[in-house]
Amino acid sequence: MSEFLAMGGYGAYVWSAYAVTAVVLAWDASAPLRQRRALRRRQPRRPPPTPNNPTTTP
Repeated sequence: MSEFLAMGGYGAYVWSAYAVTAVVLAWDASAPLRQRRALRRRQPRRPPPTPNNPTTTP
């Protein structure tokens, strides 16, 4: 098992490359969620639609 992890002497490079890739993918996946949350905090809440005053147009 340790021979596999050492990867013929290149283990530090290989595993650090995997770690950097995992961090970038996690960051890339979470960025839209963080942006959406920040946008929702900045925007004021819309009042709910009422029968006499609909907020959406058909």
